[in-house]
Amino acid sequence: MSTRDARCKSTAHDAAIITLYRRVVVSPMIAHWAPLPLRLIVGYGFCAHGFAKLLRGPDNFTGLLHAMGVPMPYLMAWITIATEIVGGMFVIVGALVPIVSVPMAIVLLVAIFTVHLQYGFSSIKLLEITPSGAHFGQPGYETDLLYLACIAALVIGGSGPLSVDGWLLRRSNAFTSKDRVG
Repeated sequence: MSTRDARCKSTAHDAAIITLYRRVVVSPMIAHWAPLPLRLIVGYGFCAHGFAKLLRGPDNFTGLLHAMGVPMPYLMAWITIATEIVGGMFVIVGALVPIVSVPMAIVLLVAIFTVHLQYGFSSIKLLEITPSGAHFGQPGYETDLLYLACIAALVIGGSGPLSVDGWLLRRSNAFTSKDRVG
């Protein structure tokens, strides 16, 4: 095979891959679903953290906040738990995401600046591997930033399909259309 034939074959192959990529990966039909996995993982993550605090006993979390010097630790513990559980559930179903994202972002920012910042960026710090398994150091703020980025993407791009926000928007548009016609 000549160099020219090899180049033509390579170019045709590259064009086929680019076409496939544009049709499948960048397809508006597929892109439309992008917020769904973000909602599910962010919502589940927040709920899991809130329920963990609740199941361990809110007094344990209150004690932790008190030891860190957080003012009104009892109140702040309950606000944090409620924000994580209720906010997480709202995000899962895609309800009022721009509104619930504000207290959720505050919880993340407080966690970054009061707990995780001192441990650096990485959320995984392998210290050693022993016969009993891997041992990790304190997590940094990486995961908190990922949560913030996902929340920002949902606020900017919308909650996507199968969301209460989408249903409310469609209902609002239908209601507005009726007013214009009637």
